[in-house]
Formats: sequence, C-alpha cells, structure tokens
Amino acid sequence: MKFRIDRDALADAVAWTARTLPVRPPVPVLAGMHIVAGGEGNDDRLKLSAFDYEVSAQVSTEIDVEEAGTALVSGRLLAEISRSLPPHPVEVTTDGAKVMLRCGSAKFTLLTMPVEDYPSLPEMPPAAGAVGSDEFAAAVAQVAIAAGKDDTIPMLTGVRVEIEGETVTLASTDRYRLAVRELHWKPERPDFSAVALVPAKTLADTAKSLTAGAEVSMALAGTGGSGEGMIGFEGGGRRTTSRLLDGDFVKYRSLLPSEYAGLAEVQTAQFIEAVKRVSLVAERNTPVRLSFSQGEVVLEAGTGDEAQAVEALEATLEGEDIDIAFNPGFLLDGLSAIGSDVARLSFTTPTKPAVLTGKPPQDGENPNYRYLIMPVRLSG
Repeated sequence: MKFRIDRDALADAVAWTARTLPVRPPVPVLAGMHIVAGGEGNDDRLKLSAFDYEVSAQVSTEIDVEEAGTALVSGRLLAEISRSLPPHPVEVTTDGAKVMLRCGSAKFTLLTMPVEDYPSLPEMPPAAGAVGSDEFAAAVAQVAIAAGKDDTIPMLTGVRVEIEGETVTLASTDRYRLAVRELHWKPERPDFSAVALVPAKTLADTAKSLTAGAEVSMALAGTGGSGEGMIGFEGGGRRTTSRLLDGDFVKYRSLLPSEYAGLAEVQTAQFIEAVKRVSLVAERNTPVRLSFSQGEVVLEAGTGDEAQAVEALEATLEGEDIDIAFNPGFLLDGLSAIGSDVARLSFTTPTKPAVLTGKPPQDGENPNYRYLIMPVRLSG
C-alpha cells in the first residue's frame, strides 16, 4: 500500500472515524482502524473504518494512490499522530507488518494488526429519505439533553425517532423532563412510516459530525422490534450505522397537557442569567422557585437557614398568579435549547408538569419544540 494525502484531510478523516473506537474493546482488533487505499473501483479514494459491534463509522476521502492495499493499525495512536503532524502532505506506505507515515521531516512507524481478523462492517440499510444536515443536528441536540444517563434503564437512554410521511418526530425523556421536536424531511416514499429507538449519545455525536454536507441521508432496517434493528446516516463522504435499542418507549404524547391554566413569557437571555445567578445558593437537589404575577417573575433559591438569593425580572402573564419550582439544571437545559429570544412557560397547576417553548413564528402556530419539565413540590 502506498498513497499520499493532504495533512488536514487525513487528520479530519481519522478523528471522525476514531470517535467510534471502543474504549475497552471486547477483542483487540476492534481497537484498530481499518484502512483501504484504492482497489475495487475505489481507485483514488481512501476508506477508513471503525466498528465496536454496536456502532460503525466509515469515511471516504480523495487521495493519490500509487499502490492499492489494506491495513489495520491502532486507531487511537493513528488519531494522535495525524492530529500532531506538521502542515505538509502525508505519505503512507506499508513495509511487511509495519505502516510508515512520512510528513515533512517527521516519520512514524506503526505496527499492524491482522486484517483478516477484523469483522465486516454492517451493510448500510436502504435509504429512507434525507434531511438538511444543520437542521437535523440542531433538532437532535434539542432532544438529546432530556435523555436518561442511567444504563440500567436502556429505553430511557434513547431518542425515539418517529417517521410519518414528511414529518420526523424526535422524543426523549429521563422521567423528570421530556423533549419533543418535529421537523420536515424528504422521504423516499410519501407514505413511509417507521419508529426507531436510537441511543441518544450516538445520535447526538453523529448528527453533530455530519454537517459537512448539505443533507444527511437516513436509512432504517428491521424496525419491527426484532432486536436486529439498525439505523444508518450518510452525508459528506461519511457514513455511520448504529444498532437500535429494544423496549417500548413511554407513551409520551399523553404526558403533554392539552390545555393550560396560565402562560408566562420572559426574555430568554435574561431568564438564563437570572436562573444561573439565583441557583448559586441552591444546595444540591434544591429547586429554584418562580413566582409569576402580572408584569414580573420573582426567582428565589435557598431557605431561611442557608444562603438565599432573590431576583425579579419583567414577565407577561396570562392567567392567575402562580408559584412553581424547578430543578435549576433542568430548567437551564430547556431554556438553552428552545432557540428563541422569548421563553414561553405554560402551566396548569404548581404540581403538574409545565411546558417550555419558544415563541412560535406566527401566532396560532404550534411550536416545533416542546420541553416538558416536572415541578419540584414546595414544602409548607
């Protein structure tokens, strides 16, 4: 194997692929990055792959191939080396059981691993449709914040992806909050419908890293709950697949209130800053209290025996005055995700979930992002 590649192109491709490398590989070869230069109708391209039996990643980039070939080297080491190379073209060659990288006056020699022991990457499922890469990344980020981190309940660590015609709905919950986002996409078939539960961390990392192209192609296989389900994404010369999670997701639509007793609006940036300041005195797991009345909201944290903080902000309120309290971290996550300069909080009672949204582009329209948050019960 012998090829030349631009230093930045190599560093970028290797770094992206290395994200999928397992931290503790179940078998040693999975710590490797699979390199294919040219060959099989792939004459002037380099293919880098990583796989951990759950998630696969493959990137394809242009190179000057002198001699086609395949090798398997330590992925982490290759990532560290390619990140630190000087700004010169890189020449990669194999010599027996070694791979040599030359870049300017720097030269590295890496030991190879047995290529024949490396598992085949899963086939990409058939494409189901495409979505704008930037909008997809933003939508996934809005929803992934509400996914659970506790692996003992795998279902809560996922994002539910529901596809119905031209609408994709993303939803996640950790039982204390729920995030739901709707977006439009271009399905391959107008009547396409599917449901998948994707690990939230994998989906968030993937969506964020596929913004190099204008669109992301989404592919699904075996979403009938057989346990062999898979989702694939492709864009800008990069493709990744992930196994789906098993389990029935909560019936989240029934959690969203159909009507509200009150609605408040506050400037988002000021609200975020005030919550951050007031929550400085909130001990671990103690809430920030919000008292809404006509024209203002008063934020409070701390109790009589401890440090206390109070701050008032301008707010509009429709409905009766209300005192409600939230976990400050959960509230800040929602405020940071709504993507609107005005935060709208809709509530029913101080003990029932409230829904945080941005202000819709036009009155009467439903916002495409909703963040439901459970209040903390106030004592006394």
